[in-house]
Amino acid sequence: MLVVDDDPTVAEVVTGYLRRAGYTVASADGPAALARAGLIRPDLVVLDLMLPGLDGLEVCRRLRATGPVPVIMLTARGDEDDRIAGLELGADDYVTKPFSPRELVLRVTSVLRRAAAAGAAGAAGAAEARLTGAGITLDPATHRAAKDGRELALTVREFDLLAHFLRHPGQAHGREELMREVWGWDFGDLSTVTVHVRRLRAKVEEDPGRPKLIQTVWGVGYRFEPGEVAAA
Repeated sequence: MLVVDDDPTVAEVVTGYLRRAGYTVASADGPAALARAGLIRPDLVVLDLMLPGLDGLEVCRRLRATGPVPVIMLTARGDEDDRIAGLELGADDYVTKPFSPRELVLRVTSVLRRAAAAGAAGAAGAAEARLTGAGITLDPATHRAAKDGRELALTVREFDLLAHFLRHPGQAHGREELMREVWGWDFGDLSTVTVHVRRLRAKVEEDPGRPKLIQTVWGVGYRFEPGEVAAA
């Protein structure tokens, strides 16, 4: 695991808590982050967005370009635009400063559990049948998804969200329910769900501005309408 923060005190506190939770942790400041990540291939990156020089959003963009490494952002409480931008770049979660280190450890554990479950399914070979509908094929065993034969580059959260929708076609889901069932959280900022739905629409809809598959149910949340969905 890699902690990226140019504040030595914050980096020390975060690293200490994660190590006490049993994780192997390295740390780096902004300029060294990408090189260090390329060297150690971390299972997860805790990334501060307020970095000098190459800012956290650009670091996140470059990390996501190299592969599906999970990213948890550290942001200032008032920087909503930066948080949303980070989520749109593919970050899996964020924690606002000042934050509880224990909460951060819980978020790290949650993200890693999801990623490990996806990897275990792939190693097992065929833990769950593929789901198909509206030209989408999703294979939990290999953690791959495609639309009309074109592979979709999905983050762990986007994959889990799409799988949940495909397992429950035609049902309306509140954002609180999605956060609980997909993220595994009983609390959190519901805008996280909104941003991930928007990102998923951009990847599966022909016209994301006028979605036909992931529909908004006003006053409730979202409903997936793929037509006939089948297990393959």
